[in-house]
Amino acid sequence: MLAVVVSRADSASEHIGEHLRELGTWTDHTDPSRPDADGGGAVYRSVADGGTVELRAFDALHLETRDVAEAFGTVADGPEREPDLLVFASRHAGETGPLLTAHHTGNFGPAEFGGEDGSLARACPHAHSEVLAALEEYAPESYEVGTECTHHGPSAVGVPSMFVELGSDQAQWDDPAGARAVARAILALRGVAADAPAEGGPARPDDEADGGPSDGDGDRRHLVGFGGGHYAPRFERVVRETDWVVGHVGANWCLDAMGDPDENREVLRAAFEASGATRALVEGEATDLEAVVEDLGYRVVSETWLRETGGGESVPLGLAADLEALLCPVADGLRFGERARGVDPDAVGEPTVVDLPTELLAAARGIDREATRAAVERATLAFDTTENGNRVADRAVVGATRDREALVDDLVGILETRYDSVERADGAVVARETAFDPERARTLGVPEGPKFGRLAEGQPVDVDGETIDPAVVSVEREQRFPLD
Repeated sequence: MLAVVVSRADSASEHIGEHLRELGTWTDHTDPSRPDADGGGAVYRSVADGGTVELRAFDALHLETRDVAEAFGTVADGPEREPDLLVFASRHAGETGPLLTAHHTGNFGPAEFGGEDGSLARACPHAHSEVLAALEEYAPESYEVGTECTHHGPSAVGVPSMFVELGSDQAQWDDPAGARAVARAILALRGVAADAPAEGGPARPDDEADGGPSDGDGDRRHLVGFGGGHYAPRFERVVRETDWVVGHVGANWCLDAMGDPDENREVLRAAFEASGATRALVEGEATDLEAVVEDLGYRVVSETWLRETGGGESVPLGLAADLEALLCPVADGLRFGERARGVDPDAVGEPTVVDLPTELLAAARGIDREATRAAVERATLAFDTTENGNRVADRAVVGATRDREALVDDLVGILETRYDSVERADGAVVARETAFDPERARTLGVPEGPKFGRLAEGQPVDVDGETIDPAVVSVEREQRFPLD
């Protein structure tokens, strides 16, 4: 069930709540077990395909609440349904113009605005990515959509939660179009899971269960974000352009408020546990922070790594780890081939490191660089690169011997666009061409310049009244490219 919290102390929240009740079909219920000020009294439920949404109002500001999820699920005249995701419909205040935003809650440092010091609420990374997409879809033309760092309470909610906000001043808080857009985005979360699906393998590097939400049921494409400003465009870009999702974000000012990373190891551990994450993306230089994160058993990854594993069809995380161990890390040049993307890891076969036919590869690259790269990507699970990933190097991982053979066939096809004949013989690819021989042309008195060019293009030329046929100044050349 999706729980929605409206605050009577927040005019934008009430405005969003009004639009929520105008959208869809709701039934009125009563909960006499709680004070009206604390979510009791009138309760609204909407049941439709995908699940139930329950809306309750509280007197307090959202950031002053605690364990608010306990209010949801039981009403006097309805069935019990415990929430599995909770959204605070809220205002956003700032000098940012018309803005729709979403973020998780808690405090990396002192609790200046609700919650507890160094305490973080359970995030909902997948639902957060979904609501950003919905806000983008429904936002009025004048509004921007963004995400913020983790920067205020509550720290204790009871279920995965986030704020979804209408901002940034009174004009927007009163704007029906903005409030309706936020309401529609919230309702789009009906039936949406808080977390991304788990993949095979342990959720912790040491496979020790310690109470984290993902323990024992696999790894998830969840990230913790560190660094950058209050608004988090880099982390938002990762969410929009890959299948990775982001939980808590500790902006630079949050980390400054937290203090020395080594002295706040438990806060950093909590950021991962509350995000259901085992990896972090760090913006900027943070050597001390990264060292503590790695020492805690988590991994700092680059945006390149995220795009390699999660751009387009994703690479299974267990397979990605195996391929990096076999060849080299993404940071050192590894790139994933098509045979690693969108596959069942159990159906890959036995990954094997092979040497690529470097001379043949170089010849093909000289003819068509893009086609050569595409051929390598089609045939391999992963391959090594140089020049910041731009140039295919000399090793790859394949799932079967025939994959290397398929690559050779594709490279032969590229050579055939340039050479007169190409064949495989005696462990090599042999390419032959008839080419213009400048030395022969000189011996016949052909001056260098335009006439050289015409002969090279297969056109006859006149020299001192004599016609020189291109065949007379051509030679057959053969190049051999070893396959072993």
